[in-house]
Amino acid sequence: MTRPLAIVCVSGGMDSAVTAAIAAADHRLAFLHANYGQRTESAELRSFDALADHFGAERRLVVDFSDLRAIGGSSLTDTSILVRQGSPVEGVIPTSYVPFRNAHLLSAAVSWAEVLGASAIFVGAVWEDSSGYPDCRPVFYEAFEEAIRVGTRPETDIRIVTPVIALKKAEIVRKGIDLGVPFEKTWSCYQSEDRACGVCESCALRSKGFAEAGFEDPLPYRTPVRA
Repeated sequence: MTRPLAIVCVSGGMDSAVTAAIAAADHRLAFLHANYGQRTESAELRSFDALADHFGAERRLVVDFSDLRAIGGSSLTDTSILVRQGSPVEGVIPTSYVPFRNAHLLSAAVSWAEVLGASAIFVGAVWEDSSGYPDCRPVFYEAFEEAIRVGTRPETDIRIVTPVIALKKAEIVRKGIDLGVPFEKTWSCYQSEDRACGVCESCALRSKGFAEAGFEDPLPYRTPVRA
């Protein structure tokens, strides 16, 4: 019996890589990536292609959301805004939040899923132990799944799967190690494309996860990370 097809939203980071490995257990894969004028667009795209090769994705699609750079409002798309350093601050949405970005990503994924006949969209969103982006909350994905139901063909049945949304970073690392995820092919840094900066919030979260999991992060850093 042919396995069902899933769209996997792959940023190139560790969370989406582990999500892809989870999806690969039961699904054929179509990888979706977004370029939106982010500081590390080239590095993320390299990681996306490397992960698509690794997991044997049947299809890959890169969508262009350059309008998000024009809209601005985020340190990832506007170089005049500083990228926040260090660990996340509870209750504070960081400067790296790209306003409503995940709605753009999901809209593209739903369009593609409906055309391809995919039954699921896998997203590597993390809420419990991450930056606190509002479009990474479980309630957001529940609401978007309802939008899919009312906004697609009557016969369309697409679910959104967020398998790591409630996991700690250390748990994500351990899960990835168990599944053979090539973490050396991923990219998490928010502001450097050759060697991870070691000071941005994303580097801090990643380093903390590897340290707490008891594994060495395979990525090189410019400076030691203070998680």
